Amino acid sequence: MWLLGRLVRKSGNRPHDVYTCYRLTIFMALCLGIVPYNVTISSEGRGVLTSSYLGYINILIRMAIYMGNSFYGAVHRDALMSNFFLTGISNVIDGLQKINGMLGISAILLLSLLHRRELLQLLAIFDALETEAFPRVGVAMHQVAAKKKMNRLVALLVGSMAAYITCSFLMIGLRDATTFSISSVISYFSPHCIVCAVSFLVGNVMIKLRIYLGALNEVLKNLAHQWDTRTLKAVTQKQRSLQCLDSFSMYTIVTKDPAEIIQESMEIHHLICEAAATANKYFTYQLLTIISIAFLIIVFDAYYVLETLLGKSKRESKFKTVEFVTFFSCQMILYLIAIISIVEGSNRAIKKSEKTGGIVHSLLNKTKSAEVKEKLQQFSMQLMHLKINFTAAGLFNIDRTLYFTISGALTTYLIILLQFTSNSPNNGYGNGSSCCETFNNMTNHTL
Repeated sequence: MWLLGRLVRKSGNRPHDVYTCYRLTIFMALCLGIVPYNVTISSEGRGVLTSSYLGYINILIRMAIYMGNSFYGAVHRDALMSNFFLTGISNVIDGLQKINGMLGISAILLLSLLHRRELLQLLAIFDALETEAFPRVGVAMHQVAAKKKMNRLVALLVGSMAAYITCSFLMIGLRDATTFSISSVISYFSPHCIVCAVSFLVGNVMIKLRIYLGALNEVLKNLAHQWDTRTLKAVTQKQRSLQCLDSFSMYTIVTKDPAEIIQESMEIHHLICEAAATANKYFTYQLLTIISIAFLIIVFDAYYVLETLLGKSKRESKFKTVEFVTFFSCQMILYLIAIISIVEGSNRAIKKSEKTGGIVHSLLNKTKSAEVKEKLQQFSMQLMHLKINFTAAGLFNIDRTLYFTISGALTTYLIILLQFTSNSPNNGYGNGSSCCETFNNMTNHTL
């Protein structure tokens, strides 16, 4: 937390545009190797997203290290898990995690390079919304409040990851009987860093989308309030709205015709949907990858914990039961936090967008002008055809329904694994069943 605070203060003065608002987020993503960009300040004093040669080198080096390390670990059968237990099932699970981690990390880094221009387009749309679109309807964005929300999310995810990795090193390293190598450490902990980086980058994009959708809804509500109080008069000045939220302030522009305000709102909504579509295109395969990694690790961590607590097998470990359960429970919680941050950010943005339709139809019922009614009908048609949604490569939606899907699949796999352990001839000892040995050999050959 102290280090993040220093980075925030060092990153510059109060943020005054979209790019400076994302400065810490982009910097942390650059350090963790998923973004080849950095935010700099132009001669005009505005933030600019520029390519970083160090960022490209960082991504390429990480890809080479992860791939080479995975093959090295497969050849030498070097695994951090051997310090906890070594059974047939654990060997299979460790092999699956290595395959998943190697393929997942390589895919995320490669996709970050291939789709890097979409991140530029996304922030350019955000900048156009704040500098051109919203000012036309009397909305001024507050960057400080948005930056605080973003920095809190970065601090939560990076702080949790750093705390877990540090405590894991202390717990394993202080044991004289434990053995581990740099290769095993990289294989085991590298997915943590990638999942953390993608999670806070996705979460901070969703924060901005929620702010924009909330501001658009307030503009339409303000228009409805003017009709309700009969204050829609042709005057020649701006009046400050009594409502000033933490993320934006709004001025009541009463010199504009209502049809013009609705037209501007339609254009804002179109830009927000375009930004959401760009974000979905940029993150869709990355979300599929990290959710797959997180799900696999959660399943196996829950299996380790339940197997130990239920006494299904007597393990031979260098750690006490409390330490064993704590280690895997904390890792499971770490990945649950990452999934929740992604799902909640996406779900809240979708819920914000769904409120716009109700407000538009409320205005449609109140208006008496034929011109305004026509504009509102056009807006209603636009809302039907332009909807905000986020998916993982089109396979499943990123919303709260994902909790139910993960819970059902988690329960199913846990029951299968626990039954497999109970029916194993060695009951968790030694090398396990022959099928475990066969699958483990297949895994090693694949790697």
